[in-house]
Amino acid sequence: MARRHQAFTRQDPDRVRPSGGRRAAAVAAAAALFCGAALSGCVASPGDGGADGARQRAAAARPSPSPTSLWNTRPTSVAAVGDSITRGFDACGVLADCPEASWATGSDAVVNSLALRLLGASALPSRSWNLARSGARVAELPAQMRLAAAQKPDLVTVMVGGNDACRPSVDLMTPVADFRTSFASAVAQLRRDAPTAQLYVSSVPDLHRLWSTGRDHPVGRQVWQLGVCGSMLADADDLGAAATARRAAVRERVVAYNSVLREVCARDARCRYDGGAVFDFRFGSGQLSPWDVFHPSRDGQGRLAEIAYRAVTSAEPPA
Repeated sequence: MARRHQAFTRQDPDRVRPSGGRRAAAVAAAAALFCGAALSGCVASPGDGGADGARQRAAAARPSPSPTSLWNTRPTSVAAVGDSITRGFDACGVLADCPEASWATGSDAVVNSLALRLLGASALPSRSWNLARSGARVAELPAQMRLAAAQKPDLVTVMVGGNDACRPSVDLMTPVADFRTSFASAVAQLRRDAPTAQLYVSSVPDLHRLWSTGRDHPVGRQVWQLGVCGSMLADADDLGAAATARRAAVRERVVAYNSVLREVCARDARCRYDGGAVFDFRFGSGQLSPWDVFHPSRDGQGRLAEIAYRAVTSAEPPA
């Protein structure tokens, strides 16, 4: 709650010499005003202020009310935007979307998606929407957000950025400034079209850790040679200086993307960033697709759902 501060101008005592009664009244009034403005540590002299002074002192003793939180921990509708992870790509079959296994809006009881936990199975068809697209990069996000906002959802989830770092080469990764512009535009689009919708923002997974987990997997080595996330996964067995520097550059870019997500989200009172929880999550081989050893499996999708549910339903945002 904003406090109103009273400005005082001290007059020159040589120019103004009020009588004793007027001086005492002026001092008492100033003391009462100061106590009301400071709201702490103020004790008036006996007899100063009378009933008005007593009321001001009582008001000063009461703590200021806490601001009302804008975050609803139990949203009743969910729209999801983003990329292949939110579409459940390769979670159920080879090179195919599996939206029923999506961490955000899926109906698969094994995954137990965020929407399934919040809404229940019967409400999923009418109260959840998966508008993500496999292969999408952040530049597509404003258009996806427009579609999501049209549903007037209580909550929108977003996971994006993996494809901006997963490019054929490091030079083709989305520049950080462009990533910021697109993501900020997407948030602004949501605010224009659905001003009270809440936004849950997932961090980008640690692609370097995914490489480290899957590089010794026989399926991973074969599939990755087809061009999956070339900037990180190309020549998976190469541990030379150039390959190591290339992977480090990709990881650094992901860290920068996550900083953008956190900073832009922090400026919106109805937005929650996951605090880096998805980036920090250590996907084991059981949480990765058996068909590409890169996208989350059903188990991995379930772990993402757990992270999101904790963040959305917590009384306080993630640290």
